[in-house]
Amino acid sequence: MSLSAVLFDVDGTLVDSNFLHVDAWQRAFAELGQPVDAWRIHRAIGQDSSRLLRSVAGEHDDDWNSRAKDLHSQYYRELAPRLRSFSRAAELLRELSGRGITVVLATSAPDDELELLRAAIGADDAIRAATSADDVEEAKPDPGILEVALDRAGASPSEALMVGDSVWDLKAAARAHIRSIGMLCGGVGPSELLDAGAWDLFDDPADLLSRLDELL
Repeated sequence: MSLSAVLFDVDGTLVDSNFLHVDAWQRAFAELGQPVDAWRIHRAIGQDSSRLLRSVAGEHDDDWNSRAKDLHSQYYRELAPRLRSFSRAAELLRELSGRGITVVLATSAPDDELELLRAAIGADDAIRAATSADDVEEAKPDPGILEVALDRAGASPSEALMVGDSVWDLKAAARAHIRSIGMLCGGVGPSELLDAGAWDLFDDPADLLSRLDELL
């Protein structure tokens, strides 16, 4: 497999943050008087926040949705000291960069969250570029964020690989015509990731690093 760029989702792929997001969303919904079960939130993590709100809380007016997003951001920032990267995540990014492969963080996290995530990874020297919520109007599974990432990598879809932990990552990759692999560390089952378009599956960044020669 010949690659010039690898696009990484971040939440649940490089950083163990999915369940912190679940906690923050659950607290936000409870404060707004609409408790939601944690498993329902987890299944929606990774997609555009407006889609997430509709899928787990139903239709609400713009003020309610805006308040929910603000509360989630507030509670997530409070949980930020618990952010940690998965084992060998930084080493994986540096190994890819050392082999001449462009590393791009393809996330739709807002800038303040992206800053926290990059600090948790601790490998800015290996990261060529990153995307954020400001780059697109709609996040995954819409392919827009990956198209921006490709442009910043200077790569075509056939030269790139997407690495993600959610079905939304893999569906976005399929729509952008990018081959993808699934990471189990985000908590989504193997069959769902394969059905969403994953070409192969890995446990976590350490597993991907150990099998990198096999993949490439």
